[in-house]
Amino acid sequence: MKKIIVASFVVLVALASVSQSCADEWKSGIQWEKPPVVDPGPETAPANVPSDAVVLFGGTSMDAWNNGENWPIKEGVVYSGKGAVSTKQSFGSVQLHVEFATPSKVSGSGQGRGNSGVFWGPYEVQVLDSYENETYYDGQCGSIYKQNPPMANVCRKPGEWQSYDIIFMRPQFDESGNLVKPMYVTVFQNGVLVQNHIQVKGTTAWHEPPAYTRHEAKMPISLQDHGNPVRFRNIWLREIPDTPVCPVEEKSPVKPADIFGSQE
Repeated sequence: MKKIIVASFVVLVALASVSQSCADEWKSGIQWEKPPVVDPGPETAPANVPSDAVVLFGGTSMDAWNNGENWPIKEGVVYSGKGAVSTKQSFGSVQLHVEFATPSKVSGSGQGRGNSGVFWGPYEVQVLDSYENETYYDGQCGSIYKQNPPMANVCRKPGEWQSYDIIFMRPQFDESGNLVKPMYVTVFQNGVLVQNHIQVKGTTAWHEPPAYTRHEAKMPISLQDHGNPVRFRNIWLREIPDTPVCPVEEKSPVKPADIFGSQE
């Protein structure tokens, strides 16, 4: 069963990678303010890997990934290839580190420039060349796709290395499939906080509004192929414990007299 569920999400991300002209685009209708542009400073060397991290790509092999054989590796860097890749192992809540670079040669505009994505299951943090490139704000780099723009545009120039440190706090469901705790996402891009413990409204699809459907507690990490040659390096994660779901305690309604005393 788990293999079927994991495979279904590989297909889901792969479908998001191809032309979506056959579907009507879903839009939230929210008029977001343009995120301010912030200089994150110069690009840096690859980040150190913590001793307790699970290394997903260390520069030599894509063996941890389904379809990894179709993503070429050159000089310690992996290039987006044919179809999405998803980890063979599934994970619960995680701290995920990913370093990426959009193409140095600018081609296209809007969503057609350096497009990819980082997924936990069906929930995406967008990868895009958003350096002097206008698009809808909840679809630019650093956004929770189609749900929440980044607090700032901290993209470096095309071709320069950037980093994501993402905390995915998984959603939790009861035995009947009801959502008891939503997904929360925190994102640092290039060391700058761009998503601060944002409550995710559900899946981050291109063509339909967000919604939650019960799924496994552990899900694969995926990287999207959107037809752009995006590079990746130094990918690792740390599994982190879930925060407990606190039951709502039923209390009798409080009357003003209980607080201020009788006014008679």
